[in-house]
Amino acid sequence: MNINRIFAIASNGFREVIRDRILYVIGFFVLLLILASRILPPIAVSTDEKIFLDLGIGAISFLGAIVAIFVGTGLINKEIEKKTVLILVPKPLTTTEFIIGKHLGLSGVLVVLITTMTMIYFALMSLLQINYPLQSLLIAMAYIFLELALLTAIAMTFGVFTSSILATLLSFGVYIMGHLSRDLLQLGKITENPSIEKITKILFLILPDLARLNLKNEAVYNILPNTGELISSLIYAILYIILLLSITIFIFSRRQF
Repeated sequence: MNINRIFAIASNGFREVIRDRILYVIGFFVLLLILASRILPPIAVSTDEKIFLDLGIGAISFLGAIVAIFVGTGLINKEIEKKTVLILVPKPLTTTEFIIGKHLGLSGVLVVLITTMTMIYFALMSLLQINYPLQSLLIAMAYIFLELALLTAIAMTFGVFTSSILATLLSFGVYIMGHLSRDLLQLGKITENPSIEKITKILFLILPDLARLNLKNEAVYNILPNTGELISSLIYAILYIILLLSITIFIFSRRQF
């Protein structure tokens, strides 16, 4: 595995996604926050600051998820449809280098998006004189990136063996179910039905537990988990990404073009 070739694929993918006007997402985010700053004070007396805090970090997470899913599912399919994969994946470039490079390229775009939106978010709160827990929010943003990197890996995995539309729908399904997996597990226990309980346990084990990377509410109230839990969630996300990319590489290497 050659680092220079991986970097070349990542750089090319990064520029390609940026050229696709993906940064217009930032413009939408700014517009959303400005509208919220105008609308909330009159209709949410005494709670407008808290709502603005929640809205900002929630919007960063959701807009990032949209980019990760819509772009991630098309990363490989686009190359297949354009037949450029026939040029990109011959020797000496390996399938592993190609997949890892593509993932790193989109992850780089997500870093730019999250960093830019976070700076705008903090700047607007400072301008509006809203008190916010800076350190907790920064940690939450880091875990939002981890969640989006994991979501990108999920989208790429679906994208290598199905159409972009179906891959997008499946990725959104996993995104929603991943946030509800703990609730599903509890629901299975409440039903006291062995069959349902077994199904919910299997879903909990298979689906990524995205809830453990979702620190938005904790950050807003400045009550983040302890260091041990944060490190555990970090390792969990990295291992899951490695697993998904390994599956993606395995499937892609056996496709006939």
